Amino acid sequence: MRLTSILPLALAGLACAACDLSVTNPGPVQDDQLNSPAAIPALVNGMSGDLSFALGNFLGGDGGPVMTDELTHSGNFAAPNDYESGIITSTDVDPDYQNMQRARWVAEDGLRRMQAVLGTDFESNPNTPRAYLYAGFANRLLGENMCQAVIDGGPAQSDSVYFQRAESSFTRAYETANAQGNTTIVNAALAGRASVRAALGDWAGAVDDASRVPATFVFYAIFSLNSSRENNDLANQTHVRREMSVWGTPWAATNADPRTPWDTVFTSSGKVQTGNDGTTKFFRQDKYVLLSDDIPLAKGTEMLLIRAEAALRSGDTTTMTNFINQERDVYGMAPVPVPASMDDAWALLQFERGAVLWLEGRRLWDLRRWHAEGTNHFLDGRDTCMPIGASELASNPNLQ
Repeated sequence: MRLTSILPLALAGLACAACDLSVTNPGPVQDDQLNSPAAIPALVNGMSGDLSFALGNFLGGDGGPVMTDELTHSGNFAAPNDYESGIITSTDVDPDYQNMQRARWVAEDGLRRMQAVLGTDFESNPNTPRAYLYAGFANRLLGENMCQAVIDGGPAQSDSVYFQRAESSFTRAYETANAQGNTTIVNAALAGRASVRAALGDWAGAVDDASRVPATFVFYAIFSLNSSRENNDLANQTHVRREMSVWGTPWAATNADPRTPWDTVFTSSGKVQTGNDGTTKFFRQDKYVLLSDDIPLAKGTEMLLIRAEAALRSGDTTTMTNFINQERDVYGMAPVPVPASMDDAWALLQFERGAVLWLEGRRLWDLRRWHAEGTNHFLDGRDTCMPIGASELASNPNLQ
């Protein structure tokens, strides 16, 4: 190398001898930076975001609705192929298991942090009821879909543990929101608690809570266009892609039900479009059209159906039908007559609940509990719930 080419480099090195060339990564937030009252709103927004991410991915790319009779797999993803056959494995559900557990842990650990940071101001902080609410919904999401409960590396327990934790969180959400006069959180907490009390077999408690929620009330998991992580993935998989179809499901019998909207998609030549698998007719769900469409977590119409199911369980089909018709009226639908038999009554109740909660991540629990009671047979010969994720099985010594 020539000396003239080395000289500028040497001079540049001398000139920067006193420069500070260290680099600080501004990205990750340090844990201790969250130990401040000013960080609490962001902390609780993170709970909301993790819950939405877990629910959205379960319904979308991971194919949760294909585990049930809500949608048919019309794409090429591996896990939904298994789900279509009624096979649910620890490997296939591992992404959902991790997402759901993250949503639970972030909410519950965040509440512990908030108590430590806020001290005597914890109960009166407006973010406290929200945090309890997200902890409740995260636990309910796990309880309604998992076969067993695992809490923070512990042993396998009954799935009812998730429902019990959800009930406790919803109760605290209700108490703190009521003290603060936050009607929205009060109604969401009552609705959430009613659903898990029914799951625990406390129908009297469920009815008491449900009766206090307005019929038109809705509380949502939030989605947006801000980033792909915040997108509604079910809208992505059915409007951007063609991975799941309404074809072949009970909801394909009519496209006039406002609770289960869908459309037939046609090609430019006028033929019915197929899904990404090239064979399944693509009937596109239209409940979530935009990537920013929110997903309901609690609804007053579900509360009417909880009261309807409680009446049916006591043999009162007239009262059951009255509550169902109140629910249908919210959607502008005509009333239905009192069923002629108990079998007909169960069929009506189950269809109505399926329509009201369509594509909200709630169906597997309903089919599982009704299957166990012998009033629904869709899950005959199929796996009825999601096993513990493969990553938990591999890393948790209590499960090995």
